[in-house]
Amino acid sequence: MVRPVKIVFIHGNGGATAHDAWIPEVAADLRAHGLEVIAETFPDNYKSRASHWLPHIEALGADKQTILIGHSSGALAAMRYAQTHDILGSVLIGAAHTDLGDANEKASGYFDQPWQWDAIREHQQWIIQFASTDDPYIPVDEQEFVRDNLHTQYHQFHNRGHFLNNSFPELTQAILEKTQA
Repeated sequence: MVRPVKIVFIHGNGGATAHDAWIPEVAADLRAHGLEVIAETFPDNYKSRASHWLPHIEALGADKQTILIGHSSGALAAMRYAQTHDILGSVLIGAAHTDLGDANEKASGYFDQPWQWDAIREHQQWIIQFASTDDPYIPVDEQEFVRDNLHTQYHQFHNRGHFLNNSFPELTQAILEKTQA
C-alpha cells in the first residue's frame, strides 16, 4: 500500500515561524483536503543553518511521498535536501542561488558548495516555483536563474513582494493539482 502524500512547510530565516504569513491558511486548506501536513517552526530559525535544517527535514521523514514547500531560506533548504534525497516534489517560493552578499545568508551553509542542479531535478518528479518581480530581498534574476537551471513550473507575479502576505490561494491550488492528478 502506498503511503499518502505528506507536505512539509519550511519557513524562512530571521526569526520566521510556521505561524507567519500564508503558512497557517495554506496548511489548513490542504488538511481540509485530507492531506498530511507538517507545519512547525524549525530549530535555529534566525540563521536557518543547513547543518540544523537538513537533518531536521530528514527527521520529519521527508521521502518519496513528501512535498517540500520552502519559502526564502526554506527554498534553499528544499533544494539542498532534494540534491541528495528522493522526494515527490517541491515548491520554491522566493528562491535564490547566491548569498546576495549577505553575511547571515553566507553563514547559513547553503552556499558552501556548488549547486547540483541535475541531482536536484532527478530526485523529484516536479518542481513548482513562485517568484515576484517586486521582491525586495531576492532579485528576479536570481529567481529566474533557479527556474532556468531546475526547469521549474514557474509562476511570476509583479505585486507579491517576498510573499509575506496572509493569503496564497495559488499555492493551495498548485498543490491540489499535483496531489489530485
